[in-house]
Amino acid sequence: QGERFGGGGTLGRASESDVLLRERFFRAVRLFNPGLPEAAYQSAFDILNADDASKTLADLNHEKYQILKEGIPVSYENEKGERVEGKRIRVFNFDAPEQNDFLAVQQMWLEGKSKRRKRPDIVGFVNGIPLVFIELKAHHRKLRVAYETNLSDYKNTLPRLFHCNAIIILSNGIESKIGSLTSKFEHFHDWKRIREDEEGVVSLDTILRGVCDKSRLLDLFENFILFDNSVGKMVKLIARNHQFIGVNKAVEHFQNQVKRRNNGEISAEEAKRLGVFWHTQESGKSYSMVFLCQKIQRQFGGAYTFLLVTDRVELDKQIYGTFAGVGAVTNKKARAGSGKDLKELLGTDEKYIFSLIHTFNFDGTVTERENIIVISDEAHRTQGGSLALNMRKALP
Repeated sequence: QGERFGGGGTLGRASESDVLLRERFFRAVRLFNPGLPEAAYQSAFDILNADDASKTLADLNHEKYQILKEGIPVSYENEKGERVEGKRIRVFNFDAPEQNDFLAVQQMWLEGKSKRRKRPDIVGFVNGIPLVFIELKAHHRKLRVAYETNLSDYKNTLPRLFHCNAIIILSNGIESKIGSLTSKFEHFHDWKRIREDEEGVVSLDTILRGVCDKSRLLDLFENFILFDNSVGKMVKLIARNHQFIGVNKAVEHFQNQVKRRNNGEISAEEAKRLGVFWHTQESGKSYSMVFLCQKIQRQFGGAYTFLLVTDRVELDKQIYGTFAGVGAVTNKKARAGSGKDLKELLGTDEKYIFSLIHTFNFDGTVTERENIIVISDEAHRTQGGSLALNMRKALP
């Protein structure tokens, strides 16, 4: 019907070249960061809105993701005239999703490179930030066309729209898939169910409810996106349906075990057993481990150490490589090459330790710490042997 621009306009944009909804952004950051000078909020907006032609779209998306997740660092003068450095401005309230501002806009005109104008089918904004991009095709058109023709053109013409993008959904009404701005078409995947016990259904309704529900969208954004730079270029990874459901079930179970033990409902021995998370081959098991560890760290704090144990050198190397590739671990000495290395590492506050089960080639207790979580890969091969028994003795 024709958008009205300016303050109090339809979306609060100054022009079609704006991809951030300024008024909604300011309303959110004032709510989540009360009492700061206006200059602090303006600085946060300017940092988020900044472009850098020397960087790739994927690198820019990574940078924006980090500050949206952790808070935008700003410097300003307070009311006393004192200089405040590196204050982080919270952009989202992850703990109370309903306090955020959600808006889906259909057919919004945007002006991009060379003054070209385009109208995305649907853009989903949270607190004025375009996190969701949805491209819809007619049911007789192949979904690959939406990827190869439409999405490619949008990224070339309107790159700024994707600076803060979290997820991309493509649908022709029959097929519906989710991916990231760096995903190849083959890596766009189905989202068939919201709960594990549901029969899987490929539909636009399922993917919208499963991904764009307010709490699930913010959970997906906060805990289920990774950036991997290990192959020389930035690759953005979004959890697949089974990873999102499985990791959240594991986190919920972990929380319940701690609560039940604290309430005296179960013994300390029972509380130690966190369960089994099954994966098929090529289903992203190593990434599931990262999602699980990072969500527990972020949600519960507690300075947890995660000990990732397997029984084969190539598996140990692969899992360490995954954690290193996504920036979760930077210490090359986090891999224990011997029992002596393992004892030393367990005596530190190292967040992640990687070890073969064979390094538990000693008897006796190493540490009484309770905030160590052991993740054992391919546990069925070694869980009944003397090495596993040694591990239980070492970490009672």
